[in-house]
Amino acid sequence: MTDTTILLVGTYDTKDDELNYLAEKIQSQGGQVLSMDVSVLGDPSKPTDISKHDVAEAGGHSIQEAIDSGDENTAMQIMAKGGAILAARLQAEGKIDGALVLGGTMGTDLALDICSALPVGVPKYVVSTVSFSPLIPPERLPADIQMILWAGGLYGLNSVCKASLSQAAGAVLGAAKAVERPSRDKPLIGMTSFGKTVLKYMVALKPALEERGFEVAVFHATGMGGRAFESLAAEGRFAAVMDFAPQEVGNHLMGSSVSAGADRMTAAGLFGTPQIVSIGCYDLVDFVGWQDTPATLAGQETHAHNRLLSSVMMTADQRRDMARAICTKLALAKGPTTLILPTQGGNEWDRPGGPLSDPEGLAAFVQEVRAHCPDNATLIELDAHINDPLFADAALRVIDDWIASGQVKAAT
Repeated sequence: MTDTTILLVGTYDTKDDELNYLAEKIQSQGGQVLSMDVSVLGDPSKPTDISKHDVAEAGGHSIQEAIDSGDENTAMQIMAKGGAILAARLQAEGKIDGALVLGGTMGTDLALDICSALPVGVPKYVVSTVSFSPLIPPERLPADIQMILWAGGLYGLNSVCKASLSQAAGAVLGAAKAVERPSRDKPLIGMTSFGKTVLKYMVALKPALEERGFEVAVFHATGMGGRAFESLAAEGRFAAVMDFAPQEVGNHLMGSSVSAGADRMTAAGLFGTPQIVSIGCYDLVDFVGWQDTPATLAGQETHAHNRLLSSVMMTADQRRDMARAICTKLALAKGPTTLILPTQGGNEWDRPGGPLSDPEGLAAFVQEVRAHCPDNATLIELDAHINDPLFADAALRVIDDWIASGQVKAAT
């Protein structure tokens, strides 16, 4: 046996066999299990470590309240609230090293709350009949959640679902043993970007920031990357952010499913984290490449990035909408905020003479930013392209000024 303990969560009244199977698999590999029952109506075949009554009461309710609600959604949210509170408490007290939650749609809804209550670096696995489904909104996903499709797992044990369950048991226990939790030895800067073929500023900025004593994490702004960025920003994990690739804002605005959620580009500002924002790929809307072009974007120039992802060039009016959306989000910020506006373009393809060059569209965007930049944000206009050295230099000057004023703390 080891001292590695996995919190195992599920509705033991309906999934008793499956949950006990998972417990046996974890224990057979040398792990320990702390069981949590989140069922409402029925009871498990044997007592769990944390009963359904414990769970409901942790959230300020009772099982009877959940039953009397007469609504399964209300009842499950009561259990989700209590389960999340208990999971966070157990982890903070060092009593669990990871979590594994089992469920269908109801259990998955609850699982997302429990996983969101656990910090980055604590293994959090969800075995679900709807893993990877569009039913799951991006804003409900914590930064390092892992999901395993529960094949053949709607009702009862069988050899098909055991294949999924046994892998999940091994995965969460192995992760809990092997994980290297994020270090807080150095202040962390979060940056958004795309690959070096389209946005290049991180090549210069990352080593320059590291020389100043920061750790730098660059997030790929293709929906889930931006979601992870927002999740960590909401926890206050960043000393500062360089949110230079706001394309996910436009994706959501234009109805694309490649979305980081409606709250993209807000978490850092609401937390009060100093933020520098810019316009990387502001002019493109990504959509799922193997699906038809969204009707709202039909007839606009399209670039196929690969078989998974395609991009549509925004019109001038859409760029004006994008400018206003960015400025509206920045107006919510409670901390130092700077918007760097490179007036010669926001991605490698839109340079003069480039395949996606649109001077009129760029001018419309720039004009709208000038008109709507909120009073709480400092606007810095650069007669440069976002991929020019002048852009990286300007960003470093802002950071250096914030360090000098004490608004950003560098490594001691």
